[in-house]
Amino acid sequence: MKGIVIDMAMLPALFDDTVMSDVFSDPFFTQPVPSHFSAMMAPTTMTTDIKESDKGYDLTIDMPGFSKDDISVSVDGGYLTVSGEQSGKHDEKGEDGKFLRRERYAGSCSRSYYVGEAVTSKDVTAHYENGTLHLLVPKKVESSVEQGEKVQIEG
Repeated sequence: MKGIVIDMAMLPALFDDTVMSDVFSDPFFTQPVPSHFSAMMAPTTMTTDIKESDKGYDLTIDMPGFSKDDISVSVDGGYLTVSGEQSGKHDEKGEDGKFLRRERYAGSCSRSYYVGEAVTSKDVTAHYENGTLHLLVPKKVESSVEQGEKVQIEG
C-alpha cells in the first residue's frame, strides 16, 4: 500500500484567517458595485435627522424613489413607525420585439422611533415632498387611547 504525501505548503492554513481572506481577496469581490445596484439599494437607507424644539421633534427622513402612496406612518404602543415599500420593472425590447433586458426589483424598509405612550397618530403631522418625509411629533400630549391608526401624509 502506497502512502499519500501531502505538501502542507499547498493547503491553506485552516486555523487562521487566511482561508476567508483568500476567498474575499478574489478580484470578483474587489469590483466596484454597478450604479444600477446602488440605485436600487439607496431607497432602503432611510437616513434620519431629528431636531428638537420647544414644541416637539422634527424628523426629516430621506426616502428617495418612493411616492407618497408607498409610505406608511403609524403610532402604536408608544412607537412611531415609518415604512416604505416599492417595486419596479424595467423592460427593454429590441426592434423584433425580443427582450434584450428585463429587470424587476422589490424592496421595503422600516424604522421605528420611541415617542412615548401619550402620543397618538392624530398628534403627528406628516409632509412628503421631493423624496423627503417631514414629521412633527409633539413632546408631550395629554390625549390618550386610539393607538395603531395611520398618520395622513400631506404633499
